[in-house]
Amino acid sequence: MNLTFIIYLFMFSLLSLVLIRKHILLCLLSLEFIILSLLYLILIYCLLFKYSMYIYLFFMTFYVCEGVLGLSVLVCMIRSHGNDYLNSMFLW
Repeated sequence: MNLTFIIYLFMFSLLSLVLIRKHILLCLLSLEFIILSLLYLILIYCLLFKYSMYIYLFFMTFYVCEGVLGLSVLVCMIRSHGNDYLNSMFLW
């Protein structure tokens, strides 16, 4: 795989994050695609310059924590508001 695929994946996921703003689950999915492209970019960087994989594992743990935090916010929002619409979070 080349670098243009990673750039396309990052740009399309960023575009979907900006354009699809109705459900929080879709926003979380777009964020996960952004994270996936960045993680793949870090992997290629580590393999290309023969760095150790500790930075890759470090970022992977933070990305897993970010995903768990997003899902916990989603569950709390569904319990309190009854749906996952982003418009229901705002009072006006």
